[in-house]
Amino acid sequence: MTTIIAFIDQIALGIYFLIGAGILYALYRFVRWRGEYRSTYFELERDLSRYRQTNAITAVIILLEIAVIVAGIQTVIVPELQSDQEIEQLVAAAEINDGVFETPIPPTPSGGIDSIDPVELPNSNDFTGQIQATPTLTPTPVGTIIPADPIEGCDNPEAQLFIPANGMRVFQPIPVIGTAYTDQFAYAKIEINGPSTFGNFQVIEDESTEVRERSEISQFVPAGYEPGEYEFRLMVFDVTNTLKAACLVHIYISDPFPTATPIGGDT
Repeated sequence: MTTIIAFIDQIALGIYFLIGAGILYALYRFVRWRGEYRSTYFELERDLSRYRQTNAITAVIILLEIAVIVAGIQTVIVPELQSDQEIEQLVAAAEINDGVFETPIPPTPSGGIDSIDPVELPNSNDFTGQIQATPTLTPTPVGTIIPADPIEGCDNPEAQLFIPANGMRVFQPIPVIGTAYTDQFAYAKIEINGPSTFGNFQVIEDESTEVRERSEISQFVPAGYEPGEYEFRLMVFDVTNTLKAACLVHIYISDPFPTATPIGGDT
């Protein structure tokens, strides 16, 4: 492609000359056939003259388009190719020399390896009072279960919740694990009801993939909900939009627990 563009750039002057000659010839034919159109009275000859005039105008338009293409190659494409070639030449001319990579090797002692004096470690009794035990962090109670109202539903294996469990304290994003399926399954809906929803169930997510084995159905992010007790339920619908199974548990959304900070001893 580069060779063709360079060839067109080299013969552009001749192309312009041929285009100009073609335009003049087409205009000559247009004038000629226009004169014949005016001088004849036979309808067939007049139609033939009109057809030839149209062909002459079409030829002029095509030749002008070719001229525009050649001009575009000369003014846009050729300068860009020349700039790229100059950059490639500069890169090729730049020789990067990092020198010889050699890892220095320390000299061997004159008496050999056996002449190196052994290193003596101090008596372990000297460290008495310098090594102190690091206090163990208090584990964060992830998934703490506290007393709550009994679950509702959840006896049907088609809609069951394992996480969050009933009475679970939630303060960070958790996976929603359970089962959600039915005959002619359409979708499963996860909803929540509590202080932040003004006493109404709010849809968290709609899932269009059924889950027949206990696994992750969705993700629940408690951020944005006020602390308090909430109803968390899973509902399964079939293709007729009929509720086939449901499971409701009670959870407690709270702020994250503070992490214990170790207190270092005297050094």
